[in-house]
Amino acid sequence: MKYVVTAWFWLVFLVTAPVLFLLGLVLFLVAYPVDPDRRWLHTLVCRWCFGLWLHASPGWRTRVEGRELLPSGACVLVANHQSAADILAAMGLFHPYKFVAKSSLFSLPLVGWMMSLLGYVPVTRGSTTSMDQMLESCRYWLRRGMPVLIFPEGTYSQEGLLRFKRGAFQLALEEHVPVVPVVIEGTPQLLEGDGIWMSPRASIRVRVLPPMSPELFAPDPVALADQVRTLYVDTLAATG
Repeated sequence: MKYVVTAWFWLVFLVTAPVLFLLGLVLFLVAYPVDPDRRWLHTLVCRWCFGLWLHASPGWRTRVEGRELLPSGACVLVANHQSAADILAAMGLFHPYKFVAKSSLFSLPLVGWMMSLLGYVPVTRGSTTSMDQMLESCRYWLRRGMPVLIFPEGTYSQEGLLRFKRGAFQLALEEHVPVVPVVIEGTPQLLEGDGIWMSPRASIRVRVLPPMSPELFAPDPVALADQVRTLYVDTLAATG
C-alpha cells in the first residue's frame, strides 16, 4: 500500500508544484509594491502545501491546536524536528513567518525557487559565517514585525530530542520578542526516514504552546535553550 500512496503523492506533487510556482511568481510580481514582506504569498503557499500535499492521502490526519496563542507581531517560533515533513505540518499554522532552512534546499527546482521568492532564510550547518548571516537576516525580519520559525535542533532526529542550539534564543533575547514553542508530533509516521516512501496512514498533531517572555527565564541563550527543551521533553512525555 505504501507504494501506491507514495506514487500518488509524488504524482500530485509533480503536477501541482509547477502550478504553485507560476501562481506564486505572478502574485509576487503583482503584490510586491503593497506587500514587500510577502505575507500574501506565504498564505498561498501555506494553504497549498498544508491543504493539498499534506492531505493527499485519505489516511493522513492532521490537527492544529492553539493558533489563537500566536502573537500578532514579531516572535521566534521554535519547533521540534522529527522529519522532513515537519515544515508541511508547520504550514498548518496559517500564520506569517520566515522559515530558516538549510541552504541546500534553496537550490532545488521549484521548491527552492519558491523559498527564495518568499524570503525564507538559508543557513549552512557548521559554518560560523552562514550562522551570522542567518541571525542578521532574522533580525531584519523581526524588526519588520515578521515572526521567524526555527528548528533549534538544527536537524531532524527520530530518536528523541537533540540538544537545542542557542541561535533562536539569542535572537529572542536580543530583539526582546517572545519565544513561541510549537510541538509537532506524528510526522515520522508519514515519511520513512530520509527516503521518498510515504506511509498509508499517519496522525499528525501540531500544538502551539503559550508564548514565553525570554527575559523571565534566563539571561543566557544557552540556559534558555535548555529550559525550553525541558518544556518539550515534559510536553511530549505527557502525551507519549
